[in-house]
Order: sequence, then structure tokens, then C-alpha cells
Amino acid sequence: MGNSSFAREATTPAVVTFTANPSIDRTIALGQALERGEVQRATGVFEQAAGKGVNVAQVLFNAGVAVAVVAAAIDAPYRALSDRAQTPLTVVGVPLKAPQRVRVNTTITEPDGTTTKINEAGPELTSAQVALAAEALTDVARGASWVVLSGSLPPGAPVDWYATLAAAVRTDDTLVAIDTSGAALDAVLAALPHAPFDLIKPNSEELAQLTGGDAAAFERAAAEGDLSGIVAAAATLRDRGIANVLVTLGGSGAVLVNAEGAWYGQAPRIDVASTVGAGDSSVAGFILAEVAGESAPACLASAIAYGTAAASLPGTTLPTRSDLPGAPVVTAVTLPHRV
Repeated sequence: MGNSSFAREATTPAVVTFTANPSIDRTIALGQALERGEVQRATGVFEQAAGKGVNVAQVLFNAGVAVAVVAAAIDAPYRALSDRAQTPLTVVGVPLKAPQRVRVNTTITEPDGTTTKINEAGPELTSAQVALAAEALTDVARGASWVVLSGSLPPGAPVDWYATLAAAVRTDDTLVAIDTSGAALDAVLAALPHAPFDLIKPNSEELAQLTGGDAAAFERAAAEGDLSGIVAAAATLRDRGIANVLVTLGGSGAVLVNAEGAWYGQAPRIDVASTVGAGDSSVAGFILAEVAGESAPACLASAIAYGTAAASLPGTTLPTRSDLPGAPVVTAVTLPHRV
């Protein structure tokens, strides 16, 4: 790869994930409800090298998919945790220079499944580091079936970085998924239709952000079984150049809209242990089924099954096939009339 230090995998991976702002995730488990302003003892503390793209890759790796992981930047503590992982994934990334460091994200979990997250901003990347990270991704991604761009952007990264990266790696044979939020999500939408991509996974709040809707109204309607507003909003994103719009609705299930139609899947009922990684697992579940050549309804069912399984597991535990609940019920729903 030119004069860079990044080595290309000998075997082309089926999926490449990119984490723009990797993190060391520190999870603190409490034996009782969190009480603000009080001193409480943890029942357990766990640290791991993470990031949304890393989570997606881990689920795919657990399912036997050939996957490569690229992070915008890594440091020695991050690398050490990655190397000690039970099922380690080799992470390619730009080495940070002191005082730069990978951010630490702290998660507090309570016995009833309530999860509180405190996320740091991340290191401020230089323009040279941004360019090197993009170079690493485009090199590793050549020939992959899917590239997944996940998570927040670190300081120093251009707000439209995901749109630029998507345009650089997307081909007739390489599909792109983008899972982000805030200004980075707005920038991805602003780049349409000139930078189309293949999968987005908004939750109700992100769907409202992208379409000018009301997140609370979306959630109330979904709980009552009225999917018309959610489907209509998702269809506007499809029409702007996103091939598959997967709207996750927590315990209410999920909706998928693409050129073939629209479907709704019910989430199996579970006892929620932790929501950490549930969205990433949904993305992985969708791609896992798509890479296997499954139909759109089957891709939706797989996304729901993996997302639900993640929510049923404690802390930052990511699901394997053995953790999956019963098959979700998926039904076709009516699309709004296209003018």
C-alpha cells in the first residue's frame, strides 16, 4: 500500500469494518440501582478494545464470516486489550502519538438492564492521520462484499468523512453500510444522491432527525402496531439513494424498506440485560444474511434476532448463533404510494 506500514490481508475478507473513533470500553456492573451522588460498590468491572465497527466485526467473526477490522487510530493500551481478547481480531489502525490516546467509554449497568453510558470525545486527529486512515481502509476493502462505516467521528475528522469514504470504497461488487449519528449522519444524508450507499440503521430518534419526524410519535405508533409513519419516513430515505433502510425499534421490533418492498419484524420477548452492542449486532445480523444470499425478509429477521440476542446478554457480551432467540415473525407491510 504505497509507502505506508499497513499490510493487506492475504485473503480478501467478505466484510471490512471501519471504526472512526475506537474506544476502550469499561463496563461497571452494579448490584443495585444507580443512585446519583451516592457511593456504591461495583459487582464487576470489565475492559475491552471496542468501537462500533469492532463490535460488528466480532459478531460476524463469531458466525464464521471472514472479516477485517480497520480503526482510524489505535494506541498501546488498545492494542494490548485487543491482543488479550478471547477471540482476538487483528485491528489495522494509525498509531497515535502522545499525548493522543484512544478514548475510554464508561458503561454502568444496573440489575434491571438499565444502561448508562459516558463517552469521551476521542483524540483530535491531524489531517495526515485522517488521510492515512482513509488509505488503510481503501486498501483493505478492495474486493470485499461489504464495508461497514460505524460510530461517531473523532475531533479533527471532516464531518462528511463517511460520505467521502463510502464514495471511495463502493463499487458494483462492494456494498456500504453506514451507522452513525448527529452531524455525521446529517452529512451522509446531505451527500445523497451523489454518494449513495446500501444500508442505514436508524433508531426512532435518528429516523426523526433524518426525516423531520417525531421520535416519540414513532415509538408510540410502533408500540400500538401502527407502522405507517415509520414506513413512509423510511421510504423517503430509500428514494434519496439508500438501498436498504433498517429502522430498529427496540422491543417493538424493526422495519426494513428497500426497492422490493417493506417488511416488519416482531422482536422476541426477552429479559433485557444490557443494550450495549444491540444496534451493532443488528447490523451484523443483516449483513450476515445478505452475504449468505438470503432474501430481504430473512435479512430483517436475522438483524432482529442478533439485536435481540445482544440485549439479552450482560454487559458488553456480543451474541453467537447459540444465543439467538426463536425466529422473529416477519410480515410484509404496505408502502406509501410513490408519486
